[in-house]
Amino acid sequence: MKKAFSLIELMIVIIILGLLASLVMPNLIGQSEQAKRKLTCVQMHSLSDALKTFKISNGSYPTTTEGLNALLVNPNPSTYTSYPKGGFLGSKKLPTDPWKNNYIYIRTSDSFDIISLGSDKKEGGEEEGMDIKFSTCE
Repeated sequence: MKKAFSLIELMIVIIILGLLASLVMPNLIGQSEQAKRKLTCVQMHSLSDALKTFKISNGSYPTTTEGLNALLVNPNPSTYTSYPKGGFLGSKKLPTDPWKNNYIYIRTSDSFDIISLGSDKKEGGEEEGMDIKFSTCE
């Protein structure tokens, strides 16, 4: 006589697995977007550190027009005479946010802000599509 699982035993196992999945899945859904938002803030902090180093070396932050590219290549050798050979990021390209958008850099009077357009890739947005600003990162 062969020993095997009966149909009822298999159904019970499938029901138990379904119940477990229904308890776990709501906790996992949305975690990926939250992780991407946290990663965005981490990247913005790294860009902020590079911008602060730029200011220490050159006396001011790059202009909005010069943008974050000023961290890679000297935008004005006559103005920024203390620009290091390898730039301020230690890489040859700017990071993009987790949604593959370029960061937006805006210089104010003596400060700056860095913005990610978020998952909707448009200015503004609500909830998960909301823009992320460095000034509001934790």
